[in-house]
Amino acid sequence: MSARAALNTLIAGLDQAYNRQSWHGTNLRGSLRGVTFRQAAKRPRPGRHNIWELVVHAAYWKYTVLRRLTGEKRGSFPLEGSNFFTRPVELTDRAWRADIALLDRMHKDLRAAIVALPASRLHAKAKGAKTTNAFLIQGIAAHDLYHAGQIQLLKRLG
Repeated sequence: MSARAALNTLIAGLDQAYNRQSWHGTNLRGSLRGVTFRQAAKRPRPGRHNIWELVVHAAYWKYTVLRRLTGEKRGSFPLEGSNFFTRPVELTDRAWRADIALLDRMHKDLRAAIVALPASRLHAKAKGAKTTNAFLIQGIAAHDLYHAGQIQLLKRLG
């Protein structure tokens, strides 16, 4: 398989994990369909992450992979902090929708960077990473699916 074909396969996997139809079931964006801000804020137990926090966490890691692929400096994520962000800050539908929009924006920016990635860089080490660009792209798709499963479970625990 050529590097360009491999890159296109990774992009298709990323799309399926985030918001495109696939055989495996619900993707990350689909897992959020119909979730209200109150459902998103509910914790399964004290000290455990809620759906809302998983959404912002996923957005942050899309940003991190984007930064590694492009060589962008740290500190440009729209929220202060890293990895997990306490949510909600404001228990409103507007705040919930804003964080979903952040996730969508980070995905769109990441996807655009991957599409623009020269195929010759696919197997190069990513900046600030011990792994290749291909491994990072595959990993962020798996990350989306992992958290989609968590969200599906949290919705059922209701």
